[in-house]
Amino acid sequence: MAKERDNLEKLVEETETYLNDKKYVQARKAIIDLEPFDIAYVMEALPEDTIPVMFRLLPKELAAEVFVELDTDSQESLIKGFSRSELKEVIDELYLDDAVDIIEEMPANVVRRILATADPETRRSINNILQYPEDSTGSIMTTEYVDIKRTMTVEDALKRIRRIGQDMETINVMYIVDADRHLLGFLTIRDLLLAEADQTMEEIMDSNIIAAQTLDDQEETARKFEKYDFLTMPVVDKENRLVGIVTVDDALDVIVEETTEDIERMAAVIPSYKPYLNTGIVETVRSRIPWLLLLMISATFTGQIISSFEDALASQAILTAYIPMLMDTGGNSGSQASVSIIRGISLDEITMKDLGKVIWKEIRVSVIIGAILAACNFAKLMLVDRMLFHNPITVSIALVICCTLIFTVFAAKLVGCTLPILAKAVGFDPAVMASPFITTIVDAISLLIYFRFAQYLLGL
Repeated sequence: MAKERDNLEKLVEETETYLNDKKYVQARKAIIDLEPFDIAYVMEALPEDTIPVMFRLLPKELAAEVFVELDTDSQESLIKGFSRSELKEVIDELYLDDAVDIIEEMPANVVRRILATADPETRRSINNILQYPEDSTGSIMTTEYVDIKRTMTVEDALKRIRRIGQDMETINVMYIVDADRHLLGFLTIRDLLLAEADQTMEEIMDSNIIAAQTLDDQEETARKFEKYDFLTMPVVDKENRLVGIVTVDDALDVIVEETTEDIERMAAVIPSYKPYLNTGIVETVRSRIPWLLLLMISATFTGQIISSFEDALASQAILTAYIPMLMDTGGNSGSQASVSIIRGISLDEITMKDLGKVIWKEIRVSVIIGAILAACNFAKLMLVDRMLFHNPITVSIALVICCTLIFTVFAAKLVGCTLPILAKAVGFDPAVMASPFITTIVDAISLLIYFRFAQYLLGL
């Protein structure tokens, strides 16, 4: 990976030199054989004023593929600089789902220009897809697929594919429909090529169909690709009429987007859909500050708990030294449980009905982990802290710390495994209940447990 990046960096320097010397033929040759994603990388690394020049050097079809891979800011800049005919050429070459994705990211004035340039049929299709909810399967589908009537023969089907296939996003899978466009089955191109010329679609189609509905959650549809190893999936409306397909590249985009969103929420950051280096300082601050303010305010409760036990701490000051260790251990234990559960929820391995099983498992795990940590900590307190560092550790103080450790791990695992499931059940994103939020709750619980044990075992 590092070697590929180094090669691209050298290519950027080489291409920039060609452009500065106005050697446009050499600049074109330098990148023409690269993949569209790599060409986009090279273009975005060049000075901004050279991007339109490089774009116009590319063949029409390749230019459209590269355009899809560019970031939103570069796309917007190019669109504003395009003539009407140039914009129409790009839009005509784009697959419909890619055109919709681009339109969703653009400001209103750019969107109006794109739609005004598109032909009526494309504009109608784009508007239809834009009507679906943002995170629905309908919003990521394309209407550029091969559909075949069930009464057609293999020979008829092949003629239809040759006639319309060039404009379709994929011809690897074809969908069989009746006169009212109800989805009946599907065929792969392999099935078609191996069948007899006079066989009908109804005779050779596979009627065991797994389809998505237009209003299904896009993440749920993307997980079906992972589960069944699909390359495409048909999308139907409530009457089982075929309205589009989702392809594996769009499913992968959804998985990456949702995973990124979950990671950012687990780190107490409002999700951003721009690359890190393309996100401005103010936008980055805006995405981070709300959660930090909330967590800062909630953390004041732990301060109040410590203040209420000030006298106990004054009489046994050594107890203060172990507060960070207990709080960190509790927070880490809760985070371990929550991350495992959130992953299980995202993969549909865990649902609300599994709550009892999850709690019972985490109880057993917490008891074993707590006992091991307490035993190790007791040995460390008596051998290292007491004998090596000469801290005033008594057996009673060591028992307070170790008992707190056991109960803190128990409480943390319980909170960490239940909150994400309950959040999902009431309609919240489970990722919101991850590390920062759970850690704040567990910190307060660990302090209460600590001081209660100190009161009972030390008589404070």
